[in-house]
Amino acid sequence: MAALAVGEKRVAAEIVQAVARHLNCLNDENKITRKKALESIRKETLHQKVSSLVLQEVFTILLKPLLKCLSDPMEKCRETAIQMISDFIRNTPEPQEALPYFITTVAQRLGSQDIVEPAEELRLALVEVLTLTVEVCGESLAPYLDDMVRILQRTIVDPFPDVKKESCKCAANYAKCIPEHFHMAADLLIKPLMQTISHQHSKVRVSVIQATGTVMQYGNGKSMDDVLSHLAQRLFDNSPQVRLAVTNVVGAWLLDLRDRYSYFHKLIPLLLSSFSDEIPEIRLLAGNYWKKIGCQWQQENEEDLKDKLDFLTLPPPHYPPGVERPVLGCRELIFRNLSKILPAISRDITDWVVGNRIKSSELLGVLLLHAEEHITQHMELLLSMLYRACSDEEKQVVKNCLNSAELIGTFVNPEVFLKMILTSLLKSPSPAHLMVLAAVIRGSSGQTLKPHLVAIGDMLSNPDACQASEKLVYTEKLGCCVQALITQCGPDCREISLQLLKVLVTIQSLSPDEELHDKVLEILGCLSALQGLHSVSHLYRQHMAELMEWLAASQHNWTSFSVERLQFETIVIQSGPIIGEALHMLIPILKTCLQPSRDPEMRLQLLTVLSKLLLNASETVNSQGEFPNYLEPFLKDIVVPNLLWHAGRTAAAIRTSAISCLWALLHSGALSGEQMWTVQNDLLPLVIATLDEDSKMTREMACRIINAVLKLCGDQFDPDGLNKVYPELLKRLDDACNGVRCTAAKALSSWFQCVREDYDRTTFRSHLEFLYRGLLVHLDDPDSSIQTAMFDVLKQGSVVDPSLLEQEIEAVKHKHRTSSYCEQLLQHIQLNTQASTGRAHT
Repeated sequence: MAALAVGEKRVAAEIVQAVARHLNCLNDENKITRKKALESIRKETLHQKVSSLVLQEVFTILLKPLLKCLSDPMEKCRETAIQMISDFIRNTPEPQEALPYFITTVAQRLGSQDIVEPAEELRLALVEVLTLTVEVCGESLAPYLDDMVRILQRTIVDPFPDVKKESCKCAANYAKCIPEHFHMAADLLIKPLMQTISHQHSKVRVSVIQATGTVMQYGNGKSMDDVLSHLAQRLFDNSPQVRLAVTNVVGAWLLDLRDRYSYFHKLIPLLLSSFSDEIPEIRLLAGNYWKKIGCQWQQENEEDLKDKLDFLTLPPPHYPPGVERPVLGCRELIFRNLSKILPAISRDITDWVVGNRIKSSELLGVLLLHAEEHITQHMELLLSMLYRACSDEEKQVVKNCLNSAELIGTFVNPEVFLKMILTSLLKSPSPAHLMVLAAVIRGSSGQTLKPHLVAIGDMLSNPDACQASEKLVYTEKLGCCVQALITQCGPDCREISLQLLKVLVTIQSLSPDEELHDKVLEILGCLSALQGLHSVSHLYRQHMAELMEWLAASQHNWTSFSVERLQFETIVIQSGPIIGEALHMLIPILKTCLQPSRDPEMRLQLLTVLSKLLLNASETVNSQGEFPNYLEPFLKDIVVPNLLWHAGRTAAAIRTSAISCLWALLHSGALSGEQMWTVQNDLLPLVIATLDEDSKMTREMACRIINAVLKLCGDQFDPDGLNKVYPELLKRLDDACNGVRCTAAKALSSWFQCVREDYDRTTFRSHLEFLYRGLLVHLDDPDSSIQTAMFDVLKQGSVVDPSLLEQEIEAVKHKHRTSSYCEQLLQHIQLNTQASTGRAHT
């Protein structure tokens, strides 16, 4: 302590004499007296205009009494004493002389296990004085390391948030003041700091993180693992200021931490995680720190990087557009630490906490962008990680992982990743495998993929891959792979056009989803366009022979559950008019699969598809006008065997489907009368037999077919042939279904039109009588629609033998509910007779 001048000694002596009585009053039992004594002491000392040396002399004398007042029962006295000590420390030249007593007393008040100072505002004031002491005393506090740490251990976890914040400030300042000594006790502060790092007040969390940064900076690093786990959690903090603090602390460590090289693999992931923060300021800060870190490391290791600095200056080809390439130092840091970082990401990317999975997936993309071609040596781990992560329910995780997969496609040779992915896909196909494959294809260039197109196409069209699952998510991702190939490789996909078409056909076959079907049609359009084809139909024309051969190879094994059957149905429907050019391949397949010995359910399904084709025959099977040339094998080998009666509901359904096919063929107008006449002898008896089926649909279609045959063949029927038909139709007039009765009536009308001159009215009079009488019975039907139908038939039939019909009408008209229809028929017959007589005279 500097020597006092004579005058200063006298002033100091006067002040001490002036406060002597007040010092005695500090021991008074009356709290008011003690309070006034403190105020008087402050007035006589700190409020006087004296030199700092004088204050130093006075402070030496007053220190112990003031420290004793820190235990005063009256809160105001303690508060005044704290304020006075603070002022003395701030205004004296050598406050460190007070440290032996001051630190010990504060340790007693704040460093105990239990709270000694009950007033939180006074605890705050004491910590503020401690912070001030650190600022003004600096290195002089080194001998008091144990006491200081003991105090801070308690105040950092103090219940009062402001005490926590001030304690963090004090701890950080103290660490900076005595760096040579602080490392010995730094770890003792980590536990209370980590206990407080998740405090509900964001400002407290910020203070703790900042203090932790400084404490670890000057510590020995033994607690780094514990600290990092807590800091990693703060990256998910709702407060941007907290995340900003973490970024600042980690960035500073990576730049300045003494042993930072040992912790690179642990610190780098934390900093890079801020690259994806939602706050632009934090992303920018992290980017700036990272660039500085990379440049600093590059300078420190310039000799090792000499070759790379000189020659590897251009970015790799096909580098992601719009992305700034990291500096060499940053890339090298990632490359050298990637093997240590990836296992942790692999673990966290499937963590049960969604936030951890999202952060890990975001970080993975940043790492791969830095690692570039060095990704190759970690492919096995990366792919297994991506397969698991792409099955995540969280869409953001999947999106981030697909972005990472695209980077693999950008930086890794396709020969490497395709061999691994395709082999894995074949062993255990899943949507995740297909998602990763599509992504790496999107990330690659068409030029690098071109040599491998055949391998990709063959694998995707392999039944073990493309038929592995009927689930929508699987077939969707299968389509994504095809779309990615077409997008990246364009015209080069001509080489695998057939394989891609097989895949797309399989997708349509397996999935009933309309939206997916629309997407597949869009992809088919792209596949056609890149080959210069005008439509999807032309694409089918290009490959129809190969497609039919492909399916024919397995036709003998088809069942109702066979994917090949579904593929066949898709091709014949989707190809439209092109199927009419492949009848020489289509008919044999249908013949094989529709034999009575084959799976009934499969036959039913194929007949249903066939009826759809035949309904629009001119645009499908008969688009080239060639179908009539296959009529005989079609009817005899395909339709007729399925019209034969067999017991059971499925057999009945098959007969219904076969009848539907026959009706669709006739309805389409693809056959002429001559063509129909060549097969009607074999076909008509079987159709007539189906008039007795239980299914009203079958009965009605059988009536329609007979009607169509009668119209087509016209007057080619001889009398015996006609007489075999009408009794069966007449029976159908008693059908329980009015639809069947009306259709049978129309067929009988056509029957009358087929009666020629060689149908002798005398010889076959009994047939006509039977027919007329049956029709007249139904002319009196309660249902007016049936009456109208019968009336129309009888008008048509009156031409055949008008006199006979007239006799039959006269015989029954009095029995009818109303004779109106009978009278109209008689008038019609008379008019026709008169008209015929007139024409004969003319």
